[in-house]
Amino acid sequence: MIEIWNEVVEEGVAFPQEEPLDLDTGAAFFAAQSHAAVAEDDDGQVVGLYILHPNNVGRCGHICNASYAVSGACRGRHIGEKLVLDCLSQGRKLGFKVLQFNAVVESNTHARHLYERLGFVQLGVIPGGFRMKDGHYENICPYYHVL
Repeated sequence: MIEIWNEVVEEGVAFPQEEPLDLDTGAAFFAAQSHAAVAEDDDGQVVGLYILHPNNVGRCGHICNASYAVSGACRGRHIGEKLVLDCLSQGRKLGFKVLQFNAVVESNTHARHLYERLGFVQLGVIPGGFRMKDGHYENICPYYHVL
């Protein structure tokens, strides 16, 4: 899980995190989630993952947030779709009412098309909301899905 998570962090075009996880920080990070799950190939190799947690607290604690990561070598095999569908199901089981994505980078068209195909609604555009690895800023598109 840590290896795949760090791959996306290092790419610097989708996750807001800038520091990679090590064994200790990774174990603490994944343990702190409401739910974390992996996708495995036929050989039991982890090829993708997601994390699910509250998006906020108190009166907004019924809204959850999630992040997805698929190994670069395995992209294009619909692993992300399976992860999102499982995440929606787990969110319902955990009692969340809405899944909200705060910062989908506008140029992440594969993710955006997937979310829209699965019934997520875009809330608008936040201009320059994401600093890419090369330093330029791109728009982010918040999305939500009622669970």
